[in-house]
Amino acid sequence: MILNKIIEVSKQMNYQFIIVFSVVISMYSCSNDSDVNEPVVIPEVIVEEEVEETPEAEVEEEVEEEVRVEGVDFFLPNINLSNWKVTLPIGSPDEVEPPQILDYATNEKLMPYMYNDSTDGSLVFYTSPGSSTANSSYSRTELREQMVPGSNSTNWTFAEGGRMKGTLSVPEITTDASGDYHRTMVMQIHGRLTNAQRDLIGENDNNAPPILKIYWQNGKIRVKTKVLKNINASDEEILHTDAWGDDEGYTFPDEIGTDIFTFEIIASNGKMEVILNETESVVYEDIHMEKWGVFENYFKAGNYLQTLDAGASAKVKYYELEVTH
Repeated sequence: MILNKIIEVSKQMNYQFIIVFSVVISMYSCSNDSDVNEPVVIPEVIVEEEVEETPEAEVEEEVEEEVRVEGVDFFLPNINLSNWKVTLPIGSPDEVEPPQILDYATNEKLMPYMYNDSTDGSLVFYTSPGSSTANSSYSRTELREQMVPGSNSTNWTFAEGGRMKGTLSVPEITTDASGDYHRTMVMQIHGRLTNAQRDLIGENDNNAPPILKIYWQNGKIRVKTKVLKNINASDEEILHTDAWGDDEGYTFPDEIGTDIFTFEIIASNGKMEVILNETESVVYEDIHMEKWGVFENYFKAGNYLQTLDAGASAKVKYYELEVTH
């Protein structure tokens, strides 16, 4: 009777109970002291349901926005453009004055010709033959000092004094048919007639000669200045551009090449000094400088390419540029 009961229960169990019942039967058969009327206790078997594992939800990683540190990941030039306008080799030609020039990095007109090189912290001036100003055949991407932003009318005299210092390089410039490098002008002091002087000599603009021109020429720095053709010329005669001629010029002996260099110009009453790399200096202090005192002046800096050759171009990089009066 007991065995029949076990069989009946076993039919109701799934395969997972078979092993347990086999053990119980074996124990029952082997026990001599068991009471035949004693019920068999079947241990409870807990069948764990198979739980389907669900893949863990993918956790979206937060990507931190890269923070670039000036002076570590990129570099910007140390130049304040608040008192400069720029002339471009396009248009008739085109100019950009302050405050618009301050947005040169996003100005579509300026971007091909004046832009930052963040790898070395320079402001690049690029030019090639194109549009030129009324008194020149050559093209330029060049800054013109404006003591009053947006106006050309306020300038300075040698008696008032002026100083400009730049850190720059000429990393790229083309060669002519003979294989010689083209040359470019990187700094100037330009003269200007007052309105009264202009009217006195019957001119239709305020243009006067440049008293100083600084060239990058064949890897060296060359200086040119003006001299009076007739030192006895009258005060009115010296106001005419043709009263002034070029001096013989001076080339600093050090080879600059494409290296970075510093150049400083100091103008004072009857005197002008130019200094290369803070070590080599040339001083102009003579009758010509004294006579020049009649003119107003303004500084210029940039890339004034001295050729009309097709395909010619140059890049001038400025890292620092400062002017004081």
